[in-house]
Amino acid sequence: MTDTPRTAALMKRGADFLGCEHAVLCGAMSWVSERNLVSAISEAGGFGVVACGAMTPELLDAEIAATKALTQRPFGVNLITMHPQLFDLIAVCGRHGVGHVVLAGGIPPKGSVEAIKAGDGAHPGAKVICFAPTLALAKKLLRSGADAIVIEGMEAGGHIGPVSTSVLAQEILPALSAEALVFVAGGIGRGEAIAGYLEMGAAGVQLGTRFACASESIAHPAFKQAFFRASARDAVASVQVDPRLPVIPVRALKNKGTEAFTAKQLEVAKALDEDGIAMTEAQLQIEHYWAGALRRAVIDGDVENGSLMAGQSVGMVTAEEPVQVIMDRLMAECEDALARR
Repeated sequence: MTDTPRTAALMKRGADFLGCEHAVLCGAMSWVSERNLVSAISEAGGFGVVACGAMTPELLDAEIAATKALTQRPFGVNLITMHPQLFDLIAVCGRHGVGHVVLAGGIPPKGSVEAIKAGDGAHPGAKVICFAPTLALAKKLLRSGADAIVIEGMEAGGHIGPVSTSVLAQEILPALSAEALVFVAGGIGRGEAIAGYLEMGAAGVQLGTRFACASESIAHPAFKQAFFRASARDAVASVQVDPRLPVIPVRALKNKGTEAFTAKQLEVAKALDEDGIAMTEAQLQIEHYWAGALRRAVIDGDVENGSLMAGQSVGMVTAEEPVQVIMDRLMAECEDALARR
């Protein structure tokens, strides 16, 4: 393993907060960020994060237990704020003594941050990490109890915001990094980029696409081959077809599945008109669509009709490698970049 003292010094705040060697979180990718990849990332010195997605509390309970059986090192759990059983999922995390919970998908509902921090009596509460697409929201989330913030640019895979990573970093890091822990995500594929964000004040980074095709990833070989063939311009953002339906854009490799999502939006918009379903129900239908489409691609290998969620860094993913090799290379690249400054 390469000695990386400069990187370690800049990552110290983030690594201490996460309880790991490298302040590198794995993005929560549904069906991909499960026990095998999560434990491998934690074992490699990073911080694995279980993607709860649409899991029931029972499924999450089993996944956390299985991950704990594979690693003794810290890992976190990502929960979607609009999940109808969010507080039950929080309770599952509490019973397992999960140290960090990442809240994604929207503003945390009332009482959720407090519930995570409260623990379950037998275990202390967890640290809360939230996503913030703007400086104002980052400040609000920190005031509301978030312990750390992730700023994720539109280059990322999966659900994305409208602003690039580089702009978010320039806007938010100078304003917050002296007093708060801010992790940067979106489009990061090499260590040189990590070095730049650390020098700007980031406590660490989050990468998803770079780890999606690791040897330990259970993703189907056809899914991985699609990544290896893709370039940055193949990872496109979905189009919103109805302004009344606030669908968060999703970045994925273009295929028949991306076209099918447009049809799904029209179907849900029609249900809003004709059936009078609530907006939360409409959004949940969209989320369930993505869960199914992702499964078709990741698990079944249907790369034509499934969802190939990928960030624009996908062009840097060219071969299947063990997580440890990927992590060591990222840290070596980061260290070399810092040494050249």
